[in-house]
Amino acid sequence: MSITRTTSNHRPDETILGRWQLDPQRSTIEFRARHFWGLAIVKGHFDDYQGRLDLSSDPAIELTIDAASVQTGNPKRDRHLRSADFFDAENHPQLRFVSDSVVQDDYTLKVRGRLFARDRSIPLALDAHIRRTGHGLEIEAATTALHGELGMSWSPLRMIPQRSELLVKGCLVPARQRAA
Repeated sequence: MSITRTTSNHRPDETILGRWQLDPQRSTIEFRARHFWGLAIVKGHFDDYQGRLDLSSDPAIELTIDAASVQTGNPKRDRHLRSADFFDAENHPQLRFVSDSVVQDDYTLKVRGRLFARDRSIPLALDAHIRRTGHGLEIEAATTALHGELGMSWSPLRMIPQRSELLVKGCLVPARQRAA
């Protein structure tokens, strides 16, 4: 269940209230994973995703990512990441993050939720920093995920540590109203 509250005596900032959606043209969903026993870093991103923020909804935050849209700049590696060794995009086409609780403290959202991939899930906690820009909001959030617990543990010679850094940088725009 999503619980939204403020810390200390702060009121929810009016600029964050309402329904917001991630603008994919001005946003990025990225990851970084250590490789070769932590000596090298593999960086990647996803091209296809959608996200929303609405502090009056349950859940308050949802992010859905097309697993097949993973890109690292290396086509062979990208095919391997889409395979059953990692995302298994053919059988599990989406990754999802769903918040369980969101606590607002000024322009920081302290978020707890679950990341779902490959019919498994892991808990995640993160701070999302929000800044007002014109008619939108900028958001930055980062956390560490234990991808091995999601079944993404293939590694020749145990060269890949079991955690990845996940980063979301983006622009939230007012959500379009659905037709009645």
